[in-house]
Amino acid sequence: MVYFTSDLHLGHPGIIKIKQRPFSSVQEMNEFLIKNYNSVVRKTDKVYLLGDLCHYLPVEQASRMIAQLNGRKILIRGNHDKKYEPQLFEEIHDFATASFQGTCFVMMHYPMLAWPKERKGSIQLHGHLHESREYNLLNREHGILRYDVGVDANQFYPVSVNQIVDFFFGGKESVGEPSPDKQKGRKKLTPGKPPGIRQV
Repeated sequence: MVYFTSDLHLGHPGIIKIKQRPFSSVQEMNEFLIKNYNSVVRKTDKVYLLGDLCHYLPVEQASRMIAQLNGRKILIRGNHDKKYEPQLFEEIHDFATASFQGTCFVMMHYPMLAWPKERKGSIQLHGHLHESREYNLLNREHGILRYDVGVDANQFYPVSVNQIVDFFFGGKESVGEPSPDKQKGRKKLTPGKPPGIRQV
């Protein structure tokens, strides 16, 4: 299986207050996010990490935390990422594209207003905004194939390629456990006016 996630902000006490995350301490948050991640991602799964894994942590401590995360990890660097130990990742990029289930996924830490193959049905995946699930619902409502894979928008879990395909083409209202891809009956989404993008 292929998964995506971003903006864990491990080690960052301020994110609890800024985004009203339901944790009493940064230690509780770290343990909860790592547990959720590993409950979904197996060691053989591929995971695209779209940036800001840690914040306010020394590189050595950050690398130890990242080493606890399952999967074959590919890092798409965010604005808070430091020079983690490179052996933790199969690849490191600022921007990447990949095709799964006949769909092109365009990945960057930041949201994009336009991206490669946009009018041919490609999906842009990003983090950075720390949005709620309503952001993704609004994008879908406007026919915009852009998805925030950050933990704040996905119930503090990674999201699978099946979930994203189902969300846009199968009418899923929210994310949950990985579900089989629904290729039949895919409704066509056409580009529309994007909702506002704000930075945190």
